[in-house]
Amino acid sequence: MQLTEVSAKTGYVWYRQGIWLFRRNPLGFLTIFFTYLIAMWAVSLIPYVGAVLPLALIPGVAVGFMAACRDTVAGKMVFPTVLADGFRSYGAAGAMRLIELGGIYVAAIALVFAGSALADGGVLFKLMMGTQNVSPETLAASPLLKAGLVAFACYLPVAMLFWFAPILTAWHEVPPIKAMFFSLVTCWRNRGAFIVYGVLWFATAVVVSTALSLLMDAIGARDYAFTVLFPASITLTTMLYCSFYATYRGCYGVQEPNGPSAPGTPGV
Repeated sequence: MQLTEVSAKTGYVWYRQGIWLFRRNPLGFLTIFFTYLIAMWAVSLIPYVGAVLPLALIPGVAVGFMAACRDTVAGKMVFPTVLADGFRSYGAAGAMRLIELGGIYVAAIALVFAGSALADGGVLFKLMMGTQNVSPETLAASPLLKAGLVAFACYLPVAMLFWFAPILTAWHEVPPIKAMFFSLVTCWRNRGAFIVYGVLWFATAVVVSTALSLLMDAIGARDYAFTVLFPASITLTTMLYCSFYATYRGCYGVQEPNGPSAPGTPGV
């Protein structure tokens, strides 16, 4: 493993590679993503721990999705069971490192919502966790936009700490705290590429949602817009997840010995 510093335009390469990877196995990736959603919903129903357990499992599940990307690039079949790869393929020590990382992630998210609560009294937290019904009057009186901006600002360093940490922990046997530090340094040194990458995905989401909404209005089917916007958002989110693997390959100079080359890689 060796950190590679890349130019800002590499963010566009990661964006393209995420779409390219999704197109290699769209049904497989969508099946994996829907399985993830259903599994997290089922876990959330567990009494007492259901509110935090899905968050604690995110690092391990992230490793599973990255394994699906790696196997797809290598031309292998992938199944929804790959989501458990992080907890079953790297020994008991590897699983424990991911569980520890998950616990730290829960604590970090708690701090993010604590920051947003200073702006809106905890309304955003209640909405996200679904722990309490919030009346329209409360929403109207609450500065949700300010709380959202505060939460975003607080989450940004958390995202940098955990962007590569699960993969470094599982695939490279790096201890959780050290993996978080390496992830933060990697994201910071390649911040130009990540800014371009983030702007491209944000712009894509805005353009697609706006275009579909206008189309549904034009054909007089506004009431059914959700039936179109929901699968579109799921597809875009899955493509985004596929592009996470492209950022890992780009930042650490990873090249698979077998399988086709993604667009933007040397020689392509």
